[in-house]
Amino acid sequence: MRLPSLSNIFRLGLKELKSLWADKTLLVLICWAFSGAIYTAATGVSQELHNAPIAIVDEDQSPLSRRVVDAFYPPYFRPPQRIRLDEVDAGMDAGRYNFTLVIPAHFQHDVQAGRVPDLQLNIDATIMSQAFIGAGYINAITQGEVAEYLTGTRDGGITPIRLTTRVRFNPNLNGLWFGGVMEVINNVTMLTIILVGAAFIREREHGTIEHLLVMPLTPFEIMMAKIWANGLVVLLGVTFALTMVVEHVLKVPIAGSLLLFLACAACYLFAAASIGIFLGTLARSMPQLGLLIILCILPLLMLSGGISPRESMPAVVQHIMLAAPTTFFVRLAQGILYRGAGFEVIWQDLLWMTLIGAVFFSLALVRFRRAVTQTQV
Repeated sequence: MRLPSLSNIFRLGLKELKSLWADKTLLVLICWAFSGAIYTAATGVSQELHNAPIAIVDEDQSPLSRRVVDAFYPPYFRPPQRIRLDEVDAGMDAGRYNFTLVIPAHFQHDVQAGRVPDLQLNIDATIMSQAFIGAGYINAITQGEVAEYLTGTRDGGITPIRLTTRVRFNPNLNGLWFGGVMEVINNVTMLTIILVGAAFIREREHGTIEHLLVMPLTPFEIMMAKIWANGLVVLLGVTFALTMVVEHVLKVPIAGSLLLFLACAACYLFAAASIGIFLGTLARSMPQLGLLIILCILPLLMLSGGISPRESMPAVVQHIMLAAPTTFFVRLAQGILYRGAGFEVIWQDLLWMTLIGAVFFSLALVRFRRAVTQTQV
Protein backbone atom coordinates (compact mmCIF):
# COMPACT_ATOMS: atom_id res chain seq x y z
CA MET A 1 0.00 0.00 0.00
CA ARG A 2 1.48 3.35 -1.13
CA LEU A 3 1.97 6.03 1.50
CA PRO A 4 0.13 9.33 0.97
CA SER A 5 2.08 11.98 -0.90
CA LEU A 6 2.11 15.51 0.50
CA SER A 7 2.97 16.80 -2.96
CA ASN A 8 -0.15 15.19 -4.45
CA ILE A 9 -2.31 16.56 -1.62
CA PHE A 10 -0.89 20.06 -2.12
CA ARG A 11 -1.35 20.06 -5.91
CA LEU A 12 -4.88 18.66 -5.68
CA GLY A 13 -5.67 21.37 -3.14
CA LEU A 14 -4.49 24.04 -5.57
CA LYS A 15 -6.83 22.53 -8.17
CA GLU A 16 -9.68 22.81 -5.66
CA LEU A 17 -8.89 26.48 -5.06
CA LYS A 18 -8.90 27.17 -8.81
CA SER A 19 -12.25 25.41 -9.17
CA LEU A 20 -13.66 27.42 -6.29
CA TRP A 21 -12.36 30.66 -7.82
CA ALA A 22 -14.18 29.81 -11.04
CA ASP A 23 -17.47 29.27 -9.17
CA LYS A 24 -18.61 32.86 -8.66
CA THR A 25 -21.84 31.84 -6.94
CA LEU A 26 -20.00 30.09 -4.13
CA LEU A 27 -17.58 33.00 -3.85
CA VAL A 28 -20.47 35.42 -3.38
CA LEU A 29 -21.95 33.07 -0.75
CA ILE A 30 -18.66 32.94 1.15
CA CYS A 31 -18.19 36.73 1.07
CA TRP A 32 -21.76 37.32 2.24
CA ALA A 33 -21.61 34.66 4.97
CA PHE A 34 -18.58 36.29 6.64
CA SER A 35 -19.63 39.92 6.22
CA GLY A 36 -23.23 40.97 5.58
CA ALA A 37 -24.81 37.86 7.09
CA ILE A 38 -22.97 38.38 10.38
CA TYR A 39 -23.92 42.07 10.58
CA THR A 40 -27.59 41.46 9.78
CA ALA A 41 -27.84 38.51 12.18
CA ALA A 42 -26.31 40.56 14.99
CA THR A 43 -28.30 43.75 14.45
CA GLY A 44 -31.52 42.47 12.88
CA VAL A 45 -32.58 40.01 15.59
CA SER A 46 -32.78 41.83 18.91
CA GLN A 47 -32.84 39.77 22.11
CA GLU A 48 -33.82 42.73 24.26
CA LEU A 49 -36.60 45.30 24.23
CA HIS A 50 -36.09 47.97 21.58
CA ASN A 51 -38.56 50.59 20.32
CA ALA A 52 -41.57 48.54 21.41
CA PRO A 53 -44.83 50.32 20.50
CA ILE A 54 -46.96 51.01 23.57
CA ALA A 55 -50.32 52.71 24.09
CA ILE A 56 -51.68 54.04 27.39
CA VAL A 57 -55.26 54.63 28.44
CA ASP A 58 -55.12 57.29 31.15
CA GLU A 59 -58.52 57.46 32.82
CA ASP A 60 -57.16 59.26 35.86
CA GLN A 61 -55.48 62.30 34.25
CA SER A 62 -53.64 63.00 37.51
CA PRO A 63 -50.04 64.17 38.10
CA LEU A 64 -49.08 60.61 39.08
CA SER A 65 -50.64 59.02 35.99
CA ARG A 66 -48.94 61.60 33.74
CA ARG A 67 -45.68 60.84 35.51
CA VAL A 68 -46.10 57.15 34.66
CA VAL A 69 -46.94 57.94 31.02
CA ASP A 70 -43.86 60.16 30.64
CA ALA A 71 -41.60 57.41 32.03
CA PHE A 72 -41.85 55.39 28.79
CA TYR A 73 -39.38 56.65 26.21
CA PRO A 74 -36.74 55.32 23.76
CA PRO A 75 -34.74 53.20 23.34
CA TYR A 76 -36.85 50.58 25.13
CA PHE A 77 -40.23 51.97 24.09
CA ARG A 78 -41.54 54.28 21.45
CA PRO A 79 -43.22 57.44 22.75
CA PRO A 80 -46.54 56.13 24.17
CA GLN A 81 -49.73 56.71 22.22
CA ARG A 82 -52.63 58.02 24.32
CA ILE A 83 -55.82 56.22 23.31
CA ARG A 84 -59.32 55.66 24.66
CA LEU A 85 -60.42 52.45 26.32
CA ASP A 86 -62.65 51.47 23.38
CA GLU A 87 -59.62 51.67 21.04
CA VAL A 88 -57.54 49.05 22.84
CA ASP A 89 -58.86 45.91 21.13
CA ALA A 90 -58.77 47.41 17.64
CA GLY A 91 -55.21 48.64 18.09
CA MET A 92 -53.99 45.29 19.41
CA ASP A 93 -55.80 43.35 16.68
CA ALA A 94 -54.22 45.56 13.99
CA GLY A 95 -50.77 45.10 15.50
CA ARG A 96 -50.23 48.82 16.10
CA TYR A 97 -49.29 48.27 19.76
CA ASN A 98 -47.37 45.48 21.44
CA PHE A 99 -48.41 46.69 24.89
CA THR A 100 -51.36 48.69 26.18
CA LEU A 101 -51.45 49.94 29.77
CA VAL A 102 -54.77 50.99 31.28
CA ILE A 103 -54.52 53.38 34.24
CA PRO A 104 -57.89 53.39 36.06
CA ALA A 105 -59.77 56.39 37.38
CA HIS A 106 -58.89 57.56 40.90
CA PHE A 107 -55.46 55.95 40.52
CA GLN A 108 -53.55 58.67 42.38
CA HIS A 109 -56.20 58.95 45.08
CA ASP A 110 -56.14 55.22 45.77
CA VAL A 111 -52.34 55.16 45.92
CA GLN A 112 -52.23 58.03 48.39
CA ALA A 113 -54.95 56.37 50.49
CA GLY A 114 -52.83 53.25 50.84
CA ARG A 115 -54.99 51.12 48.61
CA VAL A 116 -53.51 48.97 45.85
CA PRO A 117 -55.17 49.89 42.53
CA ASP A 118 -55.07 47.45 39.63
CA LEU A 119 -53.44 48.56 36.36
CA GLN A 120 -54.35 46.45 33.34
CA LEU A 121 -51.52 45.51 31.00
CA ASN A 122 -52.42 43.94 27.64
CA ILE A 123 -49.60 42.14 25.84
CA ASP A 124 -49.37 40.91 22.27
CA ALA A 125 -47.85 37.50 23.04
CA THR A 126 -47.14 36.75 19.37
CA ILE A 127 -43.87 38.65 19.90
CA MET A 128 -42.55 35.94 22.19
CA SER A 129 -39.00 37.33 22.32
CA GLN A 130 -40.16 40.61 23.84
CA ALA A 131 -43.48 39.87 25.53
CA PHE A 132 -42.15 38.71 28.90
CA ILE A 133 -39.21 41.11 28.86
CA GLY A 134 -41.53 44.03 28.13
CA ALA A 135 -43.90 43.03 30.92
CA GLY A 136 -41.03 43.09 33.39
CA TYR A 137 -39.84 46.48 32.13
CA ILE A 138 -43.32 48.00 32.39
CA ASN A 139 -43.84 46.63 35.88
CA ALA A 140 -40.47 47.95 37.06
CA ILE A 141 -41.03 51.39 35.51
CA THR A 142 -44.51 51.75 36.99
CA GLN A 143 -43.49 50.55 40.44
CA GLY A 144 -40.48 52.83 40.42
CA GLU A 145 -42.47 55.93 39.47
CA VAL A 146 -45.11 55.28 42.13
CA ALA A 147 -42.46 54.65 44.81
CA GLU A 148 -40.56 57.81 43.89
CA TYR A 149 -43.78 59.85 43.91
CA LEU A 150 -44.68 58.66 47.41
CA THR A 151 -41.28 58.41 49.13
CA GLY A 152 -38.85 60.36 46.95
CA THR A 153 -36.85 57.22 46.18
CA ARG A 154 -37.32 54.45 43.62
CA ASP A 155 -36.74 51.78 46.25
CA GLY A 156 -40.21 50.29 46.59
CA GLY A 157 -39.61 48.73 49.98
CA ILE A 158 -37.14 48.20 52.77
CA THR A 159 -35.42 44.82 52.79
CA PRO A 160 -32.84 43.42 55.24
CA ILE A 161 -30.34 42.77 52.45
CA ARG A 162 -29.15 44.52 49.31
CA LEU A 163 -28.56 42.35 46.26
CA THR A 164 -25.73 43.65 44.07
CA THR A 165 -25.73 42.10 40.61
CA ARG A 166 -22.55 41.66 38.62
CA VAL A 167 -22.89 40.53 35.02
CA ARG A 168 -19.81 38.91 33.52
CA PHE A 169 -18.76 38.62 29.86
CA ASN A 170 -21.61 40.82 28.54
CA PRO A 171 -22.14 43.55 31.16
CA ASN A 172 -24.82 45.43 29.22
CA LEU A 173 -26.73 42.21 28.34
CA ASN A 174 -26.49 43.25 24.70
CA GLY A 175 -27.86 40.61 22.36
CA LEU A 176 -25.70 42.00 19.54
CA TRP A 177 -22.60 40.64 21.29
CA PHE A 178 -24.04 37.14 21.31
CA GLY A 179 -25.64 37.17 17.86
CA GLY A 180 -22.60 38.35 15.90
CA VAL A 181 -20.13 35.86 17.33
CA MET A 182 -22.56 32.94 17.16
CA GLU A 183 -23.29 33.71 13.51
CA VAL A 184 -19.57 33.34 12.78
CA ILE A 185 -19.46 30.00 14.62
CA ASN A 186 -22.58 28.72 12.82
CA ASN A 187 -21.30 29.83 9.41
CA VAL A 188 -18.13 27.81 9.92
CA THR A 189 -20.24 24.67 10.14
CA MET A 190 -22.58 25.56 7.30
CA LEU A 191 -19.98 26.71 4.75
CA THR A 192 -17.49 23.93 5.41
CA ILE A 193 -20.07 21.19 4.84
CA ILE A 194 -21.50 22.95 1.79
CA LEU A 195 -18.15 23.73 0.13
CA VAL A 196 -16.60 20.28 0.60
CA GLY A 197 -19.77 18.40 -0.26
CA ALA A 198 -20.37 20.55 -3.34
CA ALA A 199 -16.76 20.08 -4.45
CA PHE A 200 -17.18 16.31 -4.31
CA ILE A 201 -20.47 16.36 -6.23
CA ARG A 202 -19.03 18.81 -8.75
CA GLU A 203 -16.22 16.34 -9.51
CA ARG A 204 -18.80 13.61 -10.08
CA GLU A 205 -21.14 15.69 -12.25
CA HIS A 206 -18.31 17.05 -14.41
CA GLY A 207 -16.76 13.62 -14.81
CA THR A 208 -13.40 14.68 -13.38
CA ILE A 209 -13.60 12.13 -10.58
CA GLU A 210 -12.89 9.43 -13.17
CA HIS A 211 -9.81 11.36 -14.32
CA LEU A 212 -8.51 11.46 -10.76
CA LEU A 213 -9.11 7.76 -10.27
CA VAL A 214 -6.92 6.77 -13.23
CA MET A 215 -4.04 8.80 -11.79
CA PRO A 216 -1.71 7.43 -9.13
CA LEU A 217 -3.80 9.00 -6.40
CA THR A 218 -5.41 7.47 -3.34
CA PRO A 219 -8.84 8.35 -1.91
CA PHE A 220 -7.04 9.65 1.19
CA GLU A 221 -5.06 12.16 -0.87
CA ILE A 222 -8.14 13.34 -2.73
CA MET A 223 -10.08 13.83 0.51
CA MET A 224 -7.26 15.63 2.32
CA ALA A 225 -6.80 17.97 -0.64
CA LYS A 226 -10.45 18.96 -0.56
CA ILE A 227 -10.32 19.43 3.20
CA TRP A 228 -7.27 21.69 3.34
CA ALA A 229 -8.22 23.79 0.32
CA ASN A 230 -11.82 24.51 1.33
CA GLY A 231 -10.86 24.70 5.00
CA LEU A 232 -8.29 27.39 4.19
CA VAL A 233 -10.96 29.50 2.49
CA VAL A 234 -13.30 29.19 5.48
CA LEU A 235 -10.48 29.93 7.93
CA LEU A 236 -9.58 33.12 6.05
CA GLY A 237 -13.26 34.11 6.08
CA VAL A 238 -13.47 33.51 9.85
CA THR A 239 -10.38 35.63 10.46
CA PHE A 240 -11.83 38.49 8.42
CA ALA A 241 -15.22 38.20 10.12
CA LEU A 242 -13.82 38.29 13.67
CA THR A 243 -11.23 41.02 13.14
CA MET A 244 -13.14 43.34 10.82
CA VAL A 245 -16.89 42.73 11.14
CA VAL A 246 -17.18 41.68 14.79
CA GLU A 247 -14.45 43.78 16.41
CA HIS A 248 -14.39 46.89 14.20
CA VAL A 249 -17.89 47.19 12.72
CA LEU A 250 -20.01 45.72 15.53
CA LYS A 251 -17.57 46.85 18.26
CA VAL A 252 -17.77 43.50 20.05
CA PRO A 253 -14.62 42.75 22.09
CA ILE A 254 -13.01 39.33 21.73
CA ALA A 255 -12.11 38.19 25.24
CA GLY A 256 -9.71 35.35 24.45
CA SER A 257 -6.87 34.50 22.09
CA LEU A 258 -7.80 34.75 18.42
CA LEU A 259 -4.91 32.46 17.46
CA LEU A 260 -6.13 29.78 19.87
CA PHE A 261 -9.62 29.98 18.42
CA LEU A 262 -8.32 29.75 14.84
CA ALA A 263 -6.24 26.69 15.77
CA CYS A 264 -9.33 25.04 17.28
CA ALA A 265 -11.38 26.09 14.24
CA ALA A 266 -8.82 24.41 11.96
CA CYS A 267 -9.32 21.15 13.87
CA TYR A 268 -13.07 21.55 13.63
CA LEU A 269 -12.84 22.22 9.88
CA PHE A 270 -11.32 18.75 9.54
CA ALA A 271 -14.38 17.26 11.28
CA ALA A 272 -16.98 19.35 9.43
CA ALA A 273 -15.31 18.74 6.07
CA SER A 274 -15.37 15.00 6.75
CA ILE A 275 -19.13 15.26 7.29
CA GLY A 276 -19.40 17.13 3.98
CA ILE A 277 -17.49 14.43 2.12
CA PHE A 278 -19.59 11.72 3.77
CA LEU A 279 -22.76 13.45 2.57
CA GLY A 280 -21.18 13.83 -0.86
CA THR A 281 -20.65 10.07 -1.08
CA LEU A 282 -24.31 9.48 -0.20
CA ALA A 283 -25.75 11.97 -2.70
CA ARG A 284 -25.81 11.39 -6.45
CA SER A 285 -26.55 14.97 -7.53
CA MET A 286 -26.40 18.51 -6.23
CA PRO A 287 -30.15 18.63 -5.37
CA GLN A 288 -29.80 15.45 -3.29
CA LEU A 289 -26.79 16.95 -1.55
CA GLY A 290 -28.80 20.09 -0.77
CA LEU A 291 -31.54 18.06 0.89
CA LEU A 292 -29.05 16.04 2.92
CA ILE A 293 -27.25 19.20 4.02
CA ILE A 294 -30.52 20.72 5.24
CA LEU A 295 -31.31 17.58 7.26
CA CYS A 296 -27.79 17.60 8.70
CA ILE A 297 -27.07 21.29 9.33
CA LEU A 298 -30.33 22.23 11.05
CA PRO A 299 -29.89 19.77 13.96
CA LEU A 300 -26.20 20.64 14.23
CA LEU A 301 -26.94 24.36 14.54
CA MET A 302 -30.07 24.15 16.68
CA LEU A 303 -29.09 21.37 19.11
CA SER A 304 -25.39 22.05 19.66
CA GLY A 305 -25.93 24.80 22.25
CA GLY A 306 -25.41 27.77 19.97
CA ILE A 307 -29.03 28.91 19.87
CA SER A 308 -30.32 27.66 23.22
CA PRO A 309 -28.46 26.13 26.18
CA ARG A 310 -28.00 22.37 26.01
CA GLU A 311 -29.05 22.11 29.64
CA SER A 312 -32.57 23.16 28.69
CA MET A 313 -32.90 20.33 26.14
CA PRO A 314 -34.19 16.81 26.88
CA ALA A 315 -31.55 14.46 28.25
CA VAL A 316 -31.88 12.16 25.23
CA VAL A 317 -31.05 15.02 22.86
CA GLN A 318 -28.08 16.04 24.98
CA HIS A 319 -26.65 12.52 24.85
CA ILE A 320 -27.23 12.16 21.10
CA MET A 321 -25.54 15.49 20.33
CA LEU A 322 -22.39 14.33 22.12
CA ALA A 323 -21.72 12.37 18.93
CA ALA A 324 -21.53 15.62 16.93
CA PRO A 325 -18.29 17.62 16.81
CA THR A 326 -20.33 20.83 16.64
CA THR A 327 -21.34 20.46 20.29
CA PHE A 328 -17.75 20.61 21.48
CA PHE A 329 -16.75 23.32 19.00
CA VAL A 330 -19.56 25.63 20.11
CA ARG A 331 -18.64 25.12 23.76
CA LEU A 332 -14.94 25.78 23.32
CA ALA A 333 -15.58 28.69 20.91
CA GLN A 334 -17.86 30.39 23.44
CA GLY A 335 -15.28 29.75 26.15
CA ILE A 336 -12.48 31.39 24.14
CA LEU A 337 -14.34 34.26 22.49
CA TYR A 338 -16.74 35.17 25.33
CA ARG A 339 -14.93 34.23 28.52
CA GLY A 340 -11.27 34.34 27.51
CA ALA A 341 -10.66 30.66 28.28
CA GLY A 342 -7.19 29.28 27.69
CA PHE A 343 -5.99 25.90 26.42
CA GLU A 344 -6.07 24.42 29.92
CA VAL A 345 -9.84 24.98 29.98
CA ILE A 346 -10.85 23.85 26.49
CA TRP A 347 -8.41 21.00 25.84
CA GLN A 348 -10.93 18.25 26.63
CA ASP A 349 -13.50 19.68 24.21
CA LEU A 350 -10.76 20.02 21.59
CA LEU A 351 -9.70 16.41 22.10
CA TRP A 352 -13.23 15.01 21.84
CA MET A 353 -13.97 17.17 18.81
CA THR A 354 -10.84 15.91 17.04
CA LEU A 355 -11.58 12.27 17.86
CA ILE A 356 -15.15 12.53 16.58
CA GLY A 357 -13.82 14.24 13.46
CA ALA A 358 -11.44 11.32 12.92
CA VAL A 359 -14.39 8.92 13.15
CA PHE A 360 -16.34 10.87 10.53
CA PHE A 361 -13.23 11.04 8.33
CA SER A 362 -12.85 7.25 8.56
CA LEU A 363 -16.50 6.72 7.65
CA ALA A 364 -16.18 9.11 4.71
CA LEU A 365 -13.00 7.37 3.57
CA VAL A 366 -14.73 3.97 3.63
CA ARG A 367 -17.67 5.37 1.64
CA PHE A 368 -15.32 7.04 -0.83
CA ARG A 369 -13.30 3.86 -1.40
CA ARG A 370 -16.53 1.96 -1.95
CA ALA A 371 -17.62 4.58 -4.48
CA VAL A 372 -14.23 4.27 -6.18
CA THR A 373 -14.59 0.49 -6.43
CA GLN A 374 -18.09 0.80 -7.90
CA THR A 375 -16.89 3.37 -10.42
CA GLN A 376 -13.95 1.21 -11.52
CA VAL A 377 -16.24 -1.79 -11.91
